[in-house]
Amino acid sequence: MSMQRILTELRTLDGVLELAPEPGSEHPQISWGDHFFYYVPDGQVPNNRQPYATIVTKDYPDDAASRLDSPDRWRVNIHVGSRAFTDLIGYAPGDIDAATVDYSTADVFNPHPLYGAHGWVCVVNPGESTLDRTLDALRGAHLDDRRRVEHRQR
Repeated sequence: MSMQRILTELRTLDGVLELAPEPGSEHPQISWGDHFFYYVPDGQVPNNRQPYATIVTKDYPDDAASRLDSPDRWRVNIHVGSRAFTDLIGYAPGDIDAATVDYSTADVFNPHPLYGAHGWVCVVNPGESTLDRTLDALRGAHLDDRRRVEHRQR
């Protein structure tokens, strides 16, 4: 599945802010080429919260289990919360046994290698088996982030 399809879909959501650091930007070099998504109606990158979804294109120093440094590999990461995590993965975030998870398998939902216990899921190279559910999860994560932002503004 093309990353472009997912990016196109995310960019249509109301209030979405995509942070996509490029070479030479003020963002850390490790983040160049990756994408970070927030619900931000004012268009300003928040400094007090994490994105609700990311697309990463390479291994990070503490996150190499998905083998993203291999050619043509990338991973979508989504904060879905406990209930959706359990629906997508088949067990609760607190029940992750990292020794039994192959984080490098493509086109399957896995707990995020670092943040799974906090309700994050991931998919390496989403494809035929996961694309529709990935897009649904991204829309749900966007709505959840919107609700959190609106709740804080009240």
